Amino acid sequence: MSHSAGGDDVRLAVETIYREESRRVLATLIRLLGDFELAEEALHDAFAAAVEQWVRDGIPANPRAWLVSAGRFKAIDHIRRRARFDASQALIADQLMPDEAEDLDNETLEDDRLRLIFTCCHPALPAEAQIALTLREVCGLTTEEIARAFLTAPATLAQRIVRAKSKIRDARIPYVVPERSQLGERIEAVLRVIYLVFNEGYSASAGDNLTRTDLSGEAIRLGRLLLELLPDAEVCGLLALMLLQESRRTARSTIEGDVILLQDQDRGLWNREQIAEGIGLVERALGTRRFGPYSLQAAIAAVHAEASAPSQTDWPQIVGLYDVLLRIEPSPVIALNRAVAVAMRDGPAAGLGQIDLILGRGELADYHLAHAARAELCQRLGHMDEARAALRRALELVRQAPERRLLEAKLASLDN
Repeated sequence: MSHSAGGDDVRLAVETIYREESRRVLATLIRLLGDFELAEEALHDAFAAAVEQWVRDGIPANPRAWLVSAGRFKAIDHIRRRARFDASQALIADQLMPDEAEDLDNETLEDDRLRLIFTCCHPALPAEAQIALTLREVCGLTTEEIARAFLTAPATLAQRIVRAKSKIRDARIPYVVPERSQLGERIEAVLRVIYLVFNEGYSASAGDNLTRTDLSGEAIRLGRLLLELLPDAEVCGLLALMLLQESRRTARSTIEGDVILLQDQDRGLWNREQIAEGIGLVERALGTRRFGPYSLQAAIAAVHAEASAPSQTDWPQIVGLYDVLLRIEPSPVIALNRAVAVAMRDGPAAGLGQIDLILGRGELADYHLAHAARAELCQRLGHMDEARAALRRALELVRQAPERRLLEAKLASLDN
């Protein structure tokens, strides 16, 4: 134990430790107790005990291990009290008692966070439950915050989390990092969840704000943690992609919250540290020759980041990267992005022909950005009526207020 401190000092220390360590402590308690609800209760009991005991005894040398131990014993006491009414609970309490040789070192505790991420992103859970559970349990966001980010009623989201926890318990989903042989299929779900969280923070799907820094910040933190614990090429690629996109945050909107498109952004506002780190990670991912879609998207973002002005962008390289990306992950959104790059390399008519093919297949008919891109190319070709029609269609579909204002301003400029 360290020297004892005054009550106010201890309370401040406990608050800091709660902010920095509570998710790690919770991850370990979930592993030790095998139950989300019991672990959450134990976590709060442990912090309450800390305030009381650390004033008297001083702050321990390893607060995290102390909290895990205190939480576990509080949970065992809780189960033993229940055992007076249900004999089977006594056996459970005995099973939860620590092993003499158990060592709660930092490495074990960090591994617990990785186990928790894989548990929350288990393929047996629906995709929306994976996201909600990861944000709640791994990131510590409140149910209200998650509901607000994803435009869901808090009660609906709470139900989703409860059902996911029940499924983990009833299906006996193991609290482990998968074996190497299963890692491929499972890491995909984890990366998808992290990127969905990032995207919701980087460009909110609806509402008054363009971005939510808390969510994109959480996703980058998760990406760093995952790369530290699992140095895989695509983990590297995803972290690179998030950093390179995040580097443009301050240049992406005006003080009033209006959208500034990539070609109009002040590149002096781009975060050079994030760009340098992102480019280093792209090179590391591509160097493995085992890269996938996240690494390729990051490579495209890196080409944009390296251009000192829009006119300096290496469009042939971007189109080439999109060609490879489309081969390994055929998707209409990637095809749309490639069409825009083709328009920059070969002229607006070439890009418009490709966008019309995509829309002609019925793909992206309800995607506002496809119609906004079509409007842009029609305008550049002087097809003003078509440009107006495409903008009106985009306006019917857009859900985010800043993007709506941008489209309205473009339409107004065409009408003048």
